Amino acid sequence: MAGMLEGKVALVTGAATGIGAACAKALARDGAVVACASLPTDPTQAVVDSIVAAGGKAVVKPLNVTDSEWCERVVDEVTTELGGLHILLNNAGITDDGLFMRMKPESWRKVLSVNLDGVYNMSHPAVKVMVKQRDGRIISISSVIGLMGNAGQANYAASKAGIIGLTKSLARELGSRNITVNAIAPGYIQTPMTEKLTEDQRKALMANLAIPRLGTPEDIAAVVLFLAGPAGSYVTGEVINVSGGLYM
Repeated sequence: MAGMLEGKVALVTGAATGIGAACAKALARDGAVVACASLPTDPTQAVVDSIVAAGGKAVVKPLNVTDSEWCERVVDEVTTELGGLHILLNNAGITDDGLFMRMKPESWRKVLSVNLDGVYNMSHPAVKVMVKQRDGRIISISSVIGLMGNAGQANYAASKAGIIGLTKSLARELGSRNITVNAIAPGYIQTPMTEKLTEDQRKALMANLAIPRLGTPEDIAAVVLFLAGPAGSYVTGEVINVSGGLYM
């Protein structure tokens, strides 16, 4: 596939479903070679097969983002086997909701370990590659919950707010090396995570949206393409809110 990302190598975490799968496919359509990374038990091969069937290039990389040595190994493999690493999309994330006064330490730690530590674990080795090649885009999926908070999601909100702080700090450190660092803050997107909403919860949510529909993974993928491509070359340290007006 020829496109604006021809010659670029992208690594997407949480690539098996939802936002990650849509972004991996979009990056491949625009010419990037995409390493699709997810847990070994995830159906990541189906995403790669879909990309290849459409004429794109992609490989599977089993990965647990909570394991820093595993992350470093995958970054090294992608760089060596595919010829560099130009785009890192930190998308892997989980929830484990509950009121804060009842939240067990293991619930707090589990969500922070995947959502925030995982971004560090992937970005740290990736930055070394990007600084050496003086070219890179780091894009992390935060959430509007990290901007506005939400009852019953203290752990999730803290992890997503942490991504925003990390993004802004890295943007200041790395801009002189031709590396941009940005975050996307999705609202409620049609993914397996939001399928858990009851009908009453869905109706209450719609009442707070300026655009009365759930977002799609493709809505997020479009913003990822903007940030990864030439049009995003002078954008860094930003948090782009894609929430249909849930937060403004």
